[in-house]
Amino acid sequence: MDDALAVICRANKLARSKHSPAGVDRRCRTCRSYSLANFLVDSKTDILSKLRRQIVDQVALPKVLDGPWIEYPDPVQQFTTMIEFVGGSCKCLSDLAELPDRLAQWDEWQQAQRVFSGVPEISGNVDLDAVANPHDLENLDFVVYPAEFAVAENGAVWLTDRDLRHRVVFFITQFLVLVVKRTDIVHTMHQAYARAGVPQPGFGLFLSGPSKTADIEQSLVIGAHGCKELQVFLV
Repeated sequence: MDDALAVICRANKLARSKHSPAGVDRRCRTCRSYSLANFLVDSKTDILSKLRRQIVDQVALPKVLDGPWIEYPDPVQQFTTMIEFVGGSCKCLSDLAELPDRLAQWDEWQQAQRVFSGVPEISGNVDLDAVANPHDLENLDFVVYPAEFAVAENGAVWLTDRDLRHRVVFFITQFLVLVVKRTDIVHTMHQAYARAGVPQPGFGLFLSGPSKTADIEQSLVIGAHGCKELQVFLV
């Protein structure tokens, strides 16, 4: 490499020697690039070597305390309160047969053009198996999907892509409707992690409320990075 670089460098110098003003680095572009690359590699090696020489005392993992954990007298009410506190909405249904009528009362549902549904009682017009590129879902209006369970402590809902081709639907849709069984509400996140069985392969997330941020001037904005509204139905 060095011999080949020297030949290229000499040829470039001969071509540029008559046109290089005084005080300017007369090395050719190839030579300067090679020198810069060597400098960056040497600097990286030096930094990594210093880090490897640092001896850090090992710290034991904290012990996980065994209960008793909080148990709410009415986990359904606690979950509903927390969902509404974080900007979402939660309604109770006697059974899933009520879901179509409840959605029909929503103006945005009446105007929706593209709907994906993972709930048999609701028909959608978007087939994820027919969508190769997830970017084609950018105009998705509604997603109706069954959650695996929910957490009363903080209003979080556990979702996975176990039976879902494109997990982006949870974040790219304008309106997200989740269906959870009342019997699938756990009291705390400790119970939630035990039930989710994490860590395990695959994708999963705890979702609580619609997308929101207050980074700019501490002004709360709903729907900044995900769904504008989250509606949870308990059955």
